[in-house]
Amino acid sequence: MKQWLLPWVLGSLITLATPLVAETTTNSIDPLCSDAELWSGKLITDICWSCLFPIHAAGASLGGGNVPSIATDEKFCFCTDPMGIPQLGMTMGLWNPARLVEIVRNPWCSPALGGHKFSASNVRLIATTGKADFDASEMSFFNYHYFAFPLTILLDLFWDGRCNSDGYRDFDLLYVSELDPTWNSDLLAFFTSPETALFANPVAISACVADAAAAATGNPLDALFWCAGAWGHMYPLSGISPTSYGTDPRITSLLATRATASLHRRGLAWKTSGNDALCGGYIYPFIPKSQYRLSMFYPVAETESNHAIGETTFKWGAGRTFPGPGEDHLYILWRWQDCCVGL
Repeated sequence: MKQWLLPWVLGSLITLATPLVAETTTNSIDPLCSDAELWSGKLITDICWSCLFPIHAAGASLGGGNVPSIATDEKFCFCTDPMGIPQLGMTMGLWNPARLVEIVRNPWCSPALGGHKFSASNVRLIATTGKADFDASEMSFFNYHYFAFPLTILLDLFWDGRCNSDGYRDFDLLYVSELDPTWNSDLLAFFTSPETALFANPVAISACVADAAAAATGNPLDALFWCAGAWGHMYPLSGISPTSYGTDPRITSLLATRATASLHRRGLAWKTSGNDALCGGYIYPFIPKSQYRLSMFYPVAETESNHAIGETTFKWGAGRTFPGPGEDHLYILWRWQDCCVGL
């Protein structure tokens, strides 16, 4: 190379590299949008793999754990194939990590996607950032993002056509609260779930004490679908709740449950447990609480167990949050799946 060209080439390389370096340094961790490191080794180490059990096959149980009260009691089953011909099979039931729910303080922030914000303009932002005043008279507000998370299928651990009721096989974004005007308005939420008026009374609220006691044993009462056990009231189906000093796992768990209940109410979530779900799940308008369990993935993962809807945080919530990045919470939603496996 000519000596007179060398300074020009070096200068050009430095000019080209400067924006890349600047971009790398500006993409550092945002304290207002944390990175849960979902797509890393934590996908193996921070999952409660023992929560897959028990596995029921033809009435026999493998492993210990909680079984929902609405699980099938059959041993064998018949389901029709695409040609309409009945086929004999055996029943199978297990807990599947089916959904991922992230509860965040800042709109469009997604810890599950590396702490990045969605490419969306605030002009279309219908929900708000809520209030940050730590006062008992104030209310807190969080947004949520709802993902399909069929982990056993993603990792090729287990798959059967009839045991995948909703058909999701990949990690997919299903719902965002930022575009839902009912999520930050109790009044608008009432119009999508008018049964709220039936439960806004002392009698209905006091019934939630029984649900809290049952949830503490891991068996919430499906009949009391307006209750979320020790976490509070299920209605209204919005993201507004009494605030606390910092982000409370009780509040974020309640909002993750409300999000699931609202999707059930709108015909966007499935019932996958029971004798009537053996040949495929179906849309169910009210949340079957015993069908679901939750485990925190971020900021402090539950790796040894999961918890029932409404189960008191005294049993599982201690030390599960910390100021700053630890105030955005990710929950894995475990769903009991009953299905008919062909012989």
